[in-house]
Amino acid sequence: MTTAPGGGRYGEAVFRPEQAGEGERIDFGALAYDDITMARLRALGAGPGWRCLDVGAGTGTVSGRLLDEAGVTSVLAVDRDVRFLTERPGLDVLEADITAPDAVRGRFRLVHARFVLMHLPEHERLVAALAGLVAPGGVLVLSDAVDLTSDRAPGTPYTTVIRAMWQGLRATIGTDVSWVPSYPQLLRGAGLGSVAAEIHVPPLQPGSPISRFWADTWERSRAAMRATGLVDDAALDEAVRYLASEECAALSAGMLTVWGRKAGEEPSR
Repeated sequence: MTTAPGGGRYGEAVFRPEQAGEGERIDFGALAYDDITMARLRALGAGPGWRCLDVGAGTGTVSGRLLDEAGVTSVLAVDRDVRFLTERPGLDVLEADITAPDAVRGRFRLVHARFVLMHLPEHERLVAALAGLVAPGGVLVLSDAVDLTSDRAPGTPYTTVIRAMWQGLRATIGTDVSWVPSYPQLLRGAGLGSVAAEIHVPPLQPGSPISRFWADTWERSRAAMRATGLVDDAALDEAVRYLASEECAALSAGMLTVWGRKAGEEPSR
């Protein structure tokens, strides 16, 4: 994986998988987004006979639901660290760096990646590489974060910290969500058709999975956020309290999902 401008990368400089509670943090995100993801994948036809690739599979919640709920034939779950993944009937696990040439071989009816590409450079090359893994008639589905904290958003403990988070993550591990709205054009440029997109914004409510996800995320990226000079520990602590209070009135980052289909005859089931 190419290193970020600050020399780090996801899972090393920040969000280390061996750190206590990292699996739980990932699962809070899954609780916030999995239902939306699965509804889209099933609407696109994921079901029996489908061979699927789940890139950046994390703790394997989407991979497992594809098998259990959609009834797909098989899923290849890929991550750079697979400690949270366990093979089972229909589920194969591959530890690989998706940025490496030929990291994954084969063709899949569904290629899915969520909250992966936003942390990586060379966006056009990676989108093209993932599109190249889609079988004729199959679909590529990408989801990543979009920042809804505009310059006109009222100043709150949340907006102050979320801005510091994006700046700190970009400096340390290269996270960049500014290009995410260009996903539809990137999929078209990769030769896919029937391209469409949607956005989901989970509500920030006290004790909700997304609020707990952000609180844990800020804790793990605290050093990177302090280094921006925009926040200190007191501001971070105040933002965590704000998230857990009835005073919280803010927009979480949205999840933009875009999909496109490869031309050709769909393989028979």
